Amino acid sequence: MNFQVIIDSLPRLLNGALVTLELVALAALAGFVLALFIALARLSRNPLLWMPAYGFIFFFRGTPLLVQIFLIYYGLSQFPEVRASVLWPVLREPYWCALIAFSLNTSAYTAEIMRGAIQAVPRGQIEAAMATGMSRLTRLRRVVLPQAMRIGLPAYSNEVILLVKASSLASTVTLMDITGTARTISSVNYMPVELLTTAALIYLTINFLLTRAFKVLEHLISGETRAAVNDPLMAAGLNTPEAMKKIQVK
Repeated sequence: MNFQVIIDSLPRLLNGALVTLELVALAALAGFVLALFIALARLSRNPLLWMPAYGFIFFFRGTPLLVQIFLIYYGLSQFPEVRASVLWPVLREPYWCALIAFSLNTSAYTAEIMRGAIQAVPRGQIEAAMATGMSRLTRLRRVVLPQAMRIGLPAYSNEVILLVKASSLASTVTLMDITGTARTISSVNYMPVELLTTAALIYLTINFLLTRAFKVLEHLISGETRAAVNDPLMAAGLNTPEAMKKIQVK
């Protein structure tokens, strides 16, 4: 093991780590927002909403992420209409193609996590909110989604960690992330063991920090979750005197 090679290559690998972190953060954010709408559409009884949402989830969960990256980066470029469109300056760049692929892929998995979490919200809290005359949108905003976020947080933390590891596939479209940088350097000095081992340790460090961050977040909200178990009305924000009067009237 040549440690001097590791030391010399560490600055470039850390620069690649910044690319990885930026890619994962943007993909997770975009995927989370998109997943919220997909999950709500998936729960709808309207076939015009739940069928496209189901098809989207089925496709992106049922096909390999690498194939999705190739379809966006290599596949779209073969259409003259795409090359002539205003989207071409974006779709010809490997960074944006990888970001689009990661965002769509993680949104499909996150949507299923959200769907399960929303369905796991205690029915009593929703009925209490309905008894006070809350509209459907207000119930969703004040009662359902806050509880669903708490329920789905452990599963979502796993999805973010998987996204970090899957980001190594961005190197297949020439993106210089951690893996891409390690492969480029090792192709010059012919020392892949040192470079890939260092890359693996960087991924391990990132995932360790993410795991601890989600543990802290779960601990911060666990107090509210325990209180919700003892008092569902408090979790729904319905334990105020005004809300209790409305429930009694109903």
